Amino acid sequence: MGWIILPAAVFLYLRFGYVPVAVNGPVIPLEQMLAGAAIEAKIAREAPTNEGLPATEENLLAGAKIYREQCVECHGLPGGTKSVAAKGMFPDPPQFFERKVMGNDPVGQNYWVVANGIRLTGMPGYKESLSEEQMWQVSQFLSKRGKLPESVERSIH
Repeated sequence: MGWIILPAAVFLYLRFGYVPVAVNGPVIPLEQMLAGAAIEAKIAREAPTNEGLPATEENLLAGAKIYREQCVECHGLPGGTKSVAAKGMFPDPPQFFERKVMGNDPVGQNYWVVANGIRLTGMPGYKESLSEEQMWQVSQFLSKRGKLPESVERSIH
């Protein structure tokens, strides 16, 4: 009997609008853990393991330019403050140049996210908007953001 009641209760909870869907609504129990685990597993399974482009200064400069044109509004610049759009998003978009997120993510992982986006987070997929080369360039830039050449650092300040 419980196997009927639980799905029916979940259906009614969803159907009658009790799920907090507003950005500033309360977090649904286990929401972040389940969503995070699903995202991590999908990316781990599908992200390329080989870099599509070398991390040359030229490619990093091109990636910085793409980042400034496409990503700054949500992900910010070094020393910058969170934009109005970023403040109104849930989950919060990572501010890539804050100390706590200055790691060197694998370039294939960044490429997968840039290409495909992440559903229900505000992160769009750029497969239809950027070329393969551009997606690899911005992915290289993101992966190397903790140790960029001086010319690239200057281009983003």
